[in-house]
Order: sequence, then structure tokens, then C-alpha cells
Amino acid sequence: MDDLQVPPGPGVPHGLTVSGSDLVERFSHASGPGGQGVNTADSRVQLSLDLATAATFDDALRRRLLTALSSRLSGTVLTVESSEHRSQYRNRAAARDRLASLLREGAAPPIPRRPTSPTRGSRRRRAEAKRRRAEVKQSRRRPGTE
Repeated sequence: MDDLQVPPGPGVPHGLTVSGSDLVERFSHASGPGGQGVNTADSRVQLSLDLATAATFDDALRRRLLTALSSRLSGTVLTVESSEHRSQYRNRAAARDRLASLLREGAAPPIPRRPTSPTRGSRRRRAEAKRRRAEVKQSRRRPGTE
């Protein structure tokens, strides 16, 4: 299997080359409506990459990928599927493109939050809420001897 080229981007300024030996491809019948000559070949492609064992990534990049892609992982394995094309060749290319874009997005460092000050409206709403709450508590007190 060919190596997977990840284009340069934030976090990977020179791009990445994932070894073809780290990738696992599985083929199966694509789901969908039947018909004459439809789904007679194994055209759905599942492309998997184990982020924990791939030799391509250094430790910092591996940690970043594992945290950024955690919702898509099964353990430490990232899997993408492609079945939108009738041709297995085109589905393989689409799966590889999808995996490369996921790796590129996951490799981007998180954007730091820029602290902001509260707006005038939010300060006013907070003061009004405090005033209303104080009135509620005031009305719960026992009546004084006044």
C-alpha cells in the first residue's frame, strides 16, 4: 500500500508522510439500493490508522492528535469509511483524502482563548438580577416592629 501524504498546515509545517504499513484497509459491500450490477463488487473502503503505534508521529503530535480526535477514535484507532462512489479505486482515494484532512485538522495546535471584559449590557443584566434576588430575599424576612 502507498504512503499517505498529509499536506502542510498548522502544526505540521512540512506536512506528514504516514507509512503504508501503518494503514489498514478493509473492503466490504457498500450498502444502498440493489439493482442490476449494483454492489456486486466490494466497493466500500474502511481505512484505519492506530495513532498510538504509528512511527510517523512524535510524542507531542501524538498527544495532540489523540486529544483532538478523541471523539472519532475507537481506543487509539482512527477509522474512516468511504462508499459514495461505485468504484473501489475512487472510494480508496476518498478515504485517504478524508484521513489526511482529519490528521491535518487534529495536528493543528489549539487556538488560545483571548480574555475579554464583560460588556456594558452583561454588567447591567447582572446588577438587575442581583437586585431582583435581593428583593426576593427581603420579602422572605419576618416583618419588623416598624
